[in-house]
Amino acid sequence: MTSSLQGEVAFITGAARGQGREHAVTLARHGANIIALDICKPVSTIPYDMSTSDDLAETVAQVEATGQKIYAAEADVRDFDAVQQVVDNGLEQFGQIDIVLANAGVYSFGPLDSVDIELQRWRDIIDINLTGTFHTLKATIPSMIAGGAGGSIVLTSSTAGIKGLRSMADYTATKHGVVGLMRTFANELAPHKIRVNTVHPTGVNTHMVTNPQLVQWYSDHPDMANNVSANLLPVELVDPHDISEAILYLASDAARYVTGLELKIDAGFTERA
Repeated sequence: MTSSLQGEVAFITGAARGQGREHAVTLARHGANIIALDICKPVSTIPYDMSTSDDLAETVAQVEATGQKIYAAEADVRDFDAVQQVVDNGLEQFGQIDIVLANAGVYSFGPLDSVDIELQRWRDIIDINLTGTFHTLKATIPSMIAGGAGGSIVLTSSTAGIKGLRSMADYTATKHGVVGLMRTFANELAPHKIRVNTVHPTGVNTHMVTNPQLVQWYSDHPDMANNVSANLLPVELVDPHDISEAILYLASDAARYVTGLELKIDAGFTERA
């Protein structure tokens, strides 16, 4: 068994920073070329800063520093045609897609107890996290089937895809929904030798978790703090590379018979009583 990805191509959403950037660089270090996209603009209902064009450019620079190639574009996973265009452009450049990482995701916090902004927040988080994941699958799977070589699809869920997180009902619903997509596509794509799995991180040391807006919210609502600080192992936040190592395993031949798996990298969060 080997973790070499030499000659393979990985398509990654949400690749401008955080986990997505780390996944891109890690897979590139192991030989994969990269097709990457990110929204690179604000979303009004998301309380923290979204990625920027400069962030995506930094991902490109870090991937190229490994010696591998990357095609990167700004696109919103809520827009299927935009995702499909990135896929088509990537296929034109590289000729194949072997690995798909549906990583793009956002969240907000606080109870969904009003009828104006919170309804739009619900729609945005559902559209990005769940519909965006489906768009990613719909755009990439046809070429993987046509290629006939199989492949690996990994959907980024969360500990919120296993248990409920208070004041994050919309986020939790999407991450449970991602698991449902994984289970269905694992069944449907197995005859094509395409494996489909989910990863379930606890809190990861990225801007999505360490942004000042969330830090302040938990300071103001200490009863909610165990959403992110209830790991069994003595670590508050895991590193993005910890998730990338799990991604690398699932993408590689070392996991050639692994499909339908919910892989927790959660420091024991979901097991804590």
